[in-house]
Amino acid sequence: MRSSRFSPASSIFAKDLRSEIRTRYALNALLMFVITTIAVILFAIGNETPTPEILSGVFWIIVFFSAMSGLSRTFIAEEERGTVMTLRLVARPLSVYAGKLLFNIALMGCLNLFTAILYGAVITNFRIENYGIFAAALVLGTLGLASASTIIAAIISKANTKGTLYPVLSFPILLPLLLSVIDATKKSVEGAPFSEALGDLQVLLSYLIVMSVVSYLLFDFVWNE
Repeated sequence: MRSSRFSPASSIFAKDLRSEIRTRYALNALLMFVITTIAVILFAIGNETPTPEILSGVFWIIVFFSAMSGLSRTFIAEEERGTVMTLRLVARPLSVYAGKLLFNIALMGCLNLFTAILYGAVITNFRIENYGIFAAALVLGTLGLASASTIIAAIISKANTKGTLYPVLSFPILLPLLLSVIDATKKSVEGAPFSEALGDLQVLLSYLIVMSVVSYLLFDFVWNE
C-alpha cells in the first residue's frame, strides 16, 4: 500500500530531476543569478560595514528572487510541453503536488546552501555566530518558500500574464516568512541565544504548517480547473 501511494509522487520527482540534470536550465540560470548578484553587492558595499540586519535582509532577498526565477516554471513547463493531461491521467492531484514540491525543495535546498556558503565566503561581515539558529532558519525558510511557491506556480500556470503575476502573488504571501527568517538570520549573525530566536522560528514553523494545509486543500481544485 505504501509503495502504491508514494510511487506516482516519486516518479514525478524523478522525472523533473532527470530533466533538470539533462538540461540544467533552472540550475544554471539560478547559479548565474546568485553569483552575479553577490558580485554586484560586493562591489556596492566596498569598504562599508553594513549592519547584520542589512546583510541578513540582502541574503534573503537574493534567495527570494532566485525562487521567483526558478520555481515559477514548475507547472508552466508542463503546460508548454503539453504533458498536463498525461499527468492528470496517471497520477492523483496530491501525488502531482507532492512530486513537484519535493523537486522544488531539492532545488531550493541546494541553491540556498550554495548561496549561504558563497555569501559567507565573499561578504566578510556576514559571519554566523549561532549556527543552530541559522540552520533552523535556513531549513524552515527553504521549506516554507518551496511550499508557497509550488501552489502559487500551479495557480498562475493557466494565466495569460504568467511572468508578471507570479511575483505579484508571491510577495504578499511570502512577506511574513521573509520578515521572520530575516530576523532569525540577523540574530544568528549577532550570536544571540537560541531562546531569543525561538519566536521567529515558531512563526516559520507555523507558516510552513499553514501553507502545507492550504496547498493540500487548494491543489485539487486548482489542478482540475
